[in-house]
Amino acid sequence: MKHLAAYLLLGLAGNESPSAADIKGVLSAVGIDADEDRLSKLISELEGKDINELIAQGSEKLASVPSGGAAGGAAAAPAAAAGGDAPAQEKEEEKEESDDDMGFGLFD
Repeated sequence: MKHLAAYLLLGLAGNESPSAADIKGVLSAVGIDADEDRLSKLISELEGKDINELIAQGSEKLASVPSGGAAGGAAAAPAAAAGGDAPAQEKEEEKEESDDDMGFGLFD
């Protein structure tokens, strides 16, 4: 992921076809050593491709992935029903507000 991030940063800076040396330079600037195998795979996979088109294609694919938000709510309903005679709402204790937290009060 760090190699791809460096590739994208170079692309944003105007380098449309970053080389392995360019990516190594970005990573070394922040104290990260590049993994040669991953770097060469990234360069070979992205060679000759427009990064903006790849991002657009990836966004389309992500839009079709279900997020699963409804499943959590459905699972919570049976768990709440299994609670039995538990009170519907618990009373919260009121917390006293203190002006001593920061050494001064708002209206002092």
